[in-house]
Amino acid sequence: MDLFESLKEKIDGKNIKIVFPEGVEPRIIGAAVRLKADQVLEPVLLGAPEEVEEVAKKNGFHVESLQVIDPETYETAAFDEMVAAFVERRKGKATEEQARQILKDPNYFGTMLVYLGLVDGMVSGIIHSTGETVRPALQIIKTKPGVSRTSGAFIMQRGHGSERYLFSDCAINIDPSAQELAEIAVESAKTAELFDIEPRVAMLSFSTKGSAKSPQVDKVAEATKIAQELAPEYAIDGELQFDASYVPSVGAQKAPDSKVAGKATVYVFPELQSGNIGYKIAQRFGNFEAIGPILQGLNKPVSDLSRGANEEDVYKLAMITAAQSLL
Repeated sequence: MDLFESLKEKIDGKNIKIVFPEGVEPRIIGAAVRLKADQVLEPVLLGAPEEVEEVAKKNGFHVESLQVIDPETYETAAFDEMVAAFVERRKGKATEEQARQILKDPNYFGTMLVYLGLVDGMVSGIIHSTGETVRPALQIIKTKPGVSRTSGAFIMQRGHGSERYLFSDCAINIDPSAQELAEIAVESAKTAELFDIEPRVAMLSFSTKGSAKSPQVDKVAEATKIAQELAPEYAIDGELQFDASYVPSVGAQKAPDSKVAGKATVYVFPELQSGNIGYKIAQRFGNFEAIGPILQGLNKPVSDLSRGANEEDVYKLAMITAAQSLL
């Protein structure tokens, strides 16, 4: 089954609400209109209603059925509750006066809607940087117990989903420690399951099972051991070169006793530079569709769009975010 057909089945009838802080951006409005019309989920747009309507009219969208919230004119009592919750969550790092100003920022406002359970997830980043999207989530929603950092994964699929893999971390952590890399591996296995990928996790390196020696290789080997201890229920192995993890004949030759070599479905890169390069090579040379980044490890789902994303990307990432809310 196509990935998004599968996701639609999972979220159908759940009345999941996703907030879009960039509610006056045409690509966001177009995707929200489609999501509502297709009865996939309930979109909530942030922005001045008159501005949303003006942009929608210019682009031929009908937004009468969409919920639009303006942070500047949000109902007083509800905003007071939001301010109090923010001050409590930040534990002395923001005064009430500062909180009132901060929460006028649509990304902070949207994140608080998620935190308070008024919506189920958030999709932003089409006109904001990754930092502007992720920072409020880390400050307010925070990471799950046992996860020290969030990470960014991409679903890589080709041939209408007949080939589907997960690449991680390709978006957030520049040089994760062995402990952080292990946590990324475990969270990536969980993400894979959500998207109907049987997780066989390869901890990637330029070495396979000690074929090379260096601190970088040692880090991946240590991360593998930690990940196996954290989640013995998953098949996680390393360190593995990419060919040993992907090609059955090479895996059998280089790591004959491995349950992952030659048949990996989840690829954990040792640091951001190789992860970012790797997914883009697969996307451009291999004609894989790269869906993401999907933020992993947060208590509630927040997704970060690329600023080059189109309406279809927004539509799909909203479905992914909705599915994450069911975990």
